[in-house]
Amino acid sequence: MKFGVGQPFRRVEDMRFITGTGRFTDDFRYEGELHAAVVRAPVAHGVLNGVDASIAREMDGVLAVYTADELVADGIGSLPVIIVLDHAEGGRMPLPAHTLLASGKVRYLGEPVAFVVATSARAALEAAEAVMLDIEDLPAVVEPASALAEGAPELFAEAPGNLALHWRLGDVEAADAALAASDRVVELALVNNRIVVSSMEPRNAIGLYDTESESFTLVTGSQGSHMIRDFMFEGVFGLPSAKLRVITPDVGGGFGMKAIPYPEQALVLYAARKLGRPVRWQSSRAEAFLSDTQGRDNQSTARLGLDAEGRFTALKVETLASAGGALSAFGVYCPTLSGPPMAPGVYDIPVVATDVRIAYTNNAPMDAYRGAGRPEAAYLIERIVDKAARELGLPPEELRARNMIAPEAMPHKTATGVSYDSGDFAHVMRSALDKADWHGFAGRRNKDDGLLRGIGLGYYIERTGVPGKEGAAVEIGADGRVTVHVGTQSTGQGHETTYVQMTAEALGIDPARITVKTGDTDQPIPSAGGTVASRSMVHGGGALKLATGAVLAKASEAAAKHLEVDTRELEFDDGAFRVPGTNRHVGLLDIAAQVGGLMGVGDFEQLAGTFPNGAHVCEVAVDPETGAIRIERYTVVDDFGRTLNPLVLSGQIHGGIAQGIGQAMLERVVYDAESGQLLSGSFMDYGLPRADDLPFFSVATQNTPCTTNPLGIKGAGEAGAIGAPPAFVNAVIDALAPLGITELDMPLTPSRVWEAITTARG
Repeated sequence: MKFGVGQPFRRVEDMRFITGTGRFTDDFRYEGELHAAVVRAPVAHGVLNGVDASIAREMDGVLAVYTADELVADGIGSLPVIIVLDHAEGGRMPLPAHTLLASGKVRYLGEPVAFVVATSARAALEAAEAVMLDIEDLPAVVEPASALAEGAPELFAEAPGNLALHWRLGDVEAADAALAASDRVVELALVNNRIVVSSMEPRNAIGLYDTESESFTLVTGSQGSHMIRDFMFEGVFGLPSAKLRVITPDVGGGFGMKAIPYPEQALVLYAARKLGRPVRWQSSRAEAFLSDTQGRDNQSTARLGLDAEGRFTALKVETLASAGGALSAFGVYCPTLSGPPMAPGVYDIPVVATDVRIAYTNNAPMDAYRGAGRPEAAYLIERIVDKAARELGLPPEELRARNMIAPEAMPHKTATGVSYDSGDFAHVMRSALDKADWHGFAGRRNKDDGLLRGIGLGYYIERTGVPGKEGAAVEIGADGRVTVHVGTQSTGQGHETTYVQMTAEALGIDPARITVKTGDTDQPIPSAGGTVASRSMVHGGGALKLATGAVLAKASEAAAKHLEVDTRELEFDDGAFRVPGTNRHVGLLDIAAQVGGLMGVGDFEQLAGTFPNGAHVCEVAVDPETGAIRIERYTVVDDFGRTLNPLVLSGQIHGGIAQGIGQAMLERVVYDAESGQLLSGSFMDYGLPRADDLPFFSVATQNTPCTTNPLGIKGAGEAGAIGAPPAFVNAVIDALAPLGITELDMPLTPSRVWEAITTARG
């Protein structure tokens, strides 16, 4: 089929985006709407003695200024913590309340303290400036190691010593014993730098309240309207979730940051009920730097054991991670349940153990960012494997191939308890090396231009589409129009295109007839888990397959009656039901018109994860006089099980690589160590990759179908961001190794690289 699965069908949503006709949250307008502004903590840590809003409340256009006292009086609860774990020693982790507005203390710069509502955005902002905060400064700690040190200033009484969680995976004693028995042990300490998510569209929310039905509506940019409703509403308002409708229209980027509820989403609902009018809030870019959840931020020490043949014997990882100044919904997930299980990567390592300590720190709360723990795991294993190869004097690809899990070993259960269902890792790696002309690099390394050149390899594997349910519904109207309802939420990925493509193939109809609807909790779907963990095609695709099957089953019964045959005598092909061996047939759309429309619903459950994997090869040139790095070639070969749309897939990989290189080369959130003030609070001080920082990418697939998903696919949305950092850093280290530089922490900014070169040269 011309527009079927596997074809490079062009994105159907792009025309409205490039012509400015998309509809984002800020495009919604309501009669009588009010505007809100947030008063934020100007210090990172302090005792909040009082909030004086008397002047602000008297200013023109101001209708209300809310503080924590009003919320408590009205029975408003705290934001939820979704992932709650036990300490390694036993006992549940502490759960300090994540209140909508600060009460008693402020614990990070930008923490919401008061909520101002006025008749215009300008009036709200001016009144927010007039709110006076009485804060007694306290010392701040912004790094996990400092926060856990003896005598550090304590953020929460419920968390002595600032310890949010001490967690382990695997047998630490067994790992120590295996390392002690190894012929060689390679050790590496590294930093996974804290980064700002920087979505193109900042966060926003519009709250509405209907007094007659006593129900709410929230319009907000999110990664799943059902998630926001189900996570937030009952805990904060103490009301059944049916009382809240959440609408998420077009969204300009999420990357994990918009998957969770925020104080402002609840506050606009609260204010709308109190004032009886719609209330809107729109984050500025400056607020985004302060108050959006941030990503990564951990420090790890890894020890890798090898035997005399260069086979891996054991891996032990010790990690310090930051939770920030409040515990976000999935705050402890990334450094525990997500990253450590993937620590072995694609290698057969008999013993693996991870010890994690997560600390409260005086900076923005931490949560998922594209990859959500898996980039940290891939970066660690690929960096230490490269170091091991250098110490052994082996080519890095040879050491990898020697230790990779063989395809005939599938399904393979790793030492961390994760079961890989499929994959031919060595074959994928060889394909990438061939496409990158890896073995021809020696002839490109030494050019007469004074630059230091290097080549790096990074092999990633991640777990996507974790177990869970997802619903879909397909409606065929009597007019021949088809509406697809899904619960996953596009934030720029191209979901509409792929869902249209899948539906067109399954029903044999023109894609132009199909409309995809998402982002509304009133949709007729049985379940919805949103867009996280690269699950949309794994879960949403599975649900859509069931829904199209259900609608065809209904249509088949009607077609059988129309053609006066048994349903078992029918075949469906190219949009029509046919009686084989005859010319009798009836079109699907004709049947829909006859019966007044058809609808099929699918409720899909994914029982196991999928495991996309691939090899990234990066080639760089470093200017030793400035430390500037130029990426000269970049090659990727991925295994995604099955490719639904190569154009959409390539877009996801390109964007992921750009974000991964951004972290590895440029991005770093910097807080002053003493005051906790943000020193990288705008794009003047925080570097994002630009087009001229990146080369053209060579992207290909070498797929091995997934056995745990009916479509055979493996999630692809985060893969580029996972494989890029180790490949890039390994390439730079390869370039600098002749100078004796074998370790550098991200980001490899020109100044950091130049300092390392200058020091090495003495």
